[in-house]
Amino acid sequence: MRKQFIKTSSLAVAMAIFSSVAAMGQQTGSKSTDWTKELTDRIELHGYAQGGYSYDDAGGKNTSTFNLKRTLFWAKARVTDRFSFLFMHDFSSVVQEYYLDYRFSNDNSLSMRLGQFKHSYSLENPLSPTMLELIDVYSQAVLFLAGEGPDPLNGVNYGRDLGLMVYGDLFDNHIHYELALMNGQGINRKDGNSDKDVIARLEYKPVNGLRLVASAQKGRGHAVGTAVWNPGVKLGDDYRRDRYSIGAEWKSKDLNVRAEWLGGKDGDVGSMGGYVTASVPVAKDFDIVASADYYDRNTEMDYYQTNLTGGVQYWFFKKCRLQLQYTRCISHFTDDYNWLQAQVQVAF
Repeated sequence: MRKQFIKTSSLAVAMAIFSSVAAMGQQTGSKSTDWTKELTDRIELHGYAQGGYSYDDAGGKNTSTFNLKRTLFWAKARVTDRFSFLFMHDFSSVVQEYYLDYRFSNDNSLSMRLGQFKHSYSLENPLSPTMLELIDVYSQAVLFLAGEGPDPLNGVNYGRDLGLMVYGDLFDNHIHYELALMNGQGINRKDGNSDKDVIARLEYKPVNGLRLVASAQKGRGHAVGTAVWNPGVKLGDDYRRDRYSIGAEWKSKDLNVRAEWLGGKDGDVGSMGGYVTASVPVAKDFDIVASADYYDRNTEMDYYQTNLTGGVQYWFFKKCRLQLQYTRCISHFTDDYNWLQAQVQVAF
């Protein structure tokens, strides 16, 4: 069924592209259209791959493996100055995104997005893995609360969902807002209940380089699994699934730093956590990376873990880089362990 879904989605995108190209060919009267120029002007193709090596001694076992984490490709077609669509597929996983964008206003104050896309909860979730400093990409709290994968109640959703969102920039781009109505079930799945999730995000940019971000989610989940730290929610249950976050990011030529505090409620179980991640350029195209990351999955059980990471990265060509990182994982619910990772990223 999933393969058929992917084929159907790919066919729909291809048909839309060909329809756009055909429309381009009919736009001119006496002058013939240069299809090559139209395609290069209106269609963007991007992609990236991330793979490397990982070693850890979690659970008293030494695990050593090469991996290919992500191989994404996406196409974005600008049909008109106001209307565009995007299709993204991860060849090591599943279809990730497919959505339409339409700009209602003459400026960027009001646009609409319809389809499957990265939702707005948390500062980190909407950011691309190609620009984030950690090889494991997101903090523990974002991984669990934003639906990136480790939460068994919600399943693996890569921080994405199906729904409708309005967004825009106000007051000379100092304010950015996003308001979405989502299924709450994740990617490539129908909603498991009749309730929809509301996700809101507000960004304030007081000066160049600084972002202050607050986001929240209100909804009800439909459990696709069970979690030992949340025994009150059973497989197939509809349960409360609320979220909040507040964070800040500073970017300059001398320092990039991002910090955020997040919390949530799944059924009757509360969770919370936060992180600080920074990168400092110390030579041409060479950065030192450091991160401190804490997350408590059940605040009443003290089911928490702290990850302390240090490493380096070298940008050898535009968006391409080499990374090496060591993480000390200090856990309350299992033995502490060490984690060593290396990764190469190629992007265009």
